[in-house]
Amino acid sequence: MTTPNIVWTRIDERLLHGQIRITWGKHSGANLILVANDDAADGPNAAFMQAGMKASAGGEYAVRFFSIQKTIDVISKASPQQKIFVLCNNPTDVARLVEGGVPITHCNVGNMHYHEGKRQINKTVSVDDKDINAFERMVAKGVTCTIQNTPDQKPINVLELATSAV
Repeated sequence: MTTPNIVWTRIDERLLHGQIRITWGKHSGANLILVANDDAADGPNAAFMQAGMKASAGGEYAVRFFSIQKTIDVISKASPQQKIFVLCNNPTDVARLVEGGVPITHCNVGNMHYHEGKRQINKTVSVDDKDINAFERMVAKGVTCTIQNTPDQKPINVLELATSAV
C-alpha cells in the first residue's frame, strides 16, 4: 500500500465539466480525475452522467467513477504515477473520504448552489447546517477548506465565512 498522489480535491455541485478540465485540471497537474460520488458511480442514471462527464474531460485525463466507499477501499492501491484530482459534489462526501482514511489535506470549494434551506455565503457557495458540520469534521482532521472558484482568486476560509454569515 502506498500513499496516493492526490494533487487536488474539489467540491463542485456540477461534478466534472469544462471549467474543471480547462482550469483546475491544468492548475493541479492531474492526469486522473476521480469522481467520488455514489450516484455517478452506481446510481440509476450513472451511465448517462458518466458519458457527459467523460465528454467534458476532453480525453485529456483518465476518468474514474467510484462510490465513496470504493474510493476509501481502493485509493491506497493507486499507482504513484497517477496524479489524482478527487472531485465530489458536496462536503459530506469529502468528510466521509477523510474519515475513511483518504489522505486529503486541502479541499477546494467551487460551486455549491443555493437550494431551499441553504444560505448564500459567497457568490458561488451556499451552505446549510449539514454542510457546515461536514466542513467542521474535515477541519478537525487537519483539512484546510477554502472557497476559490478559479486559481487566480484568493482562497477564502469556508468556516470563517460560514460562521460570520450566520
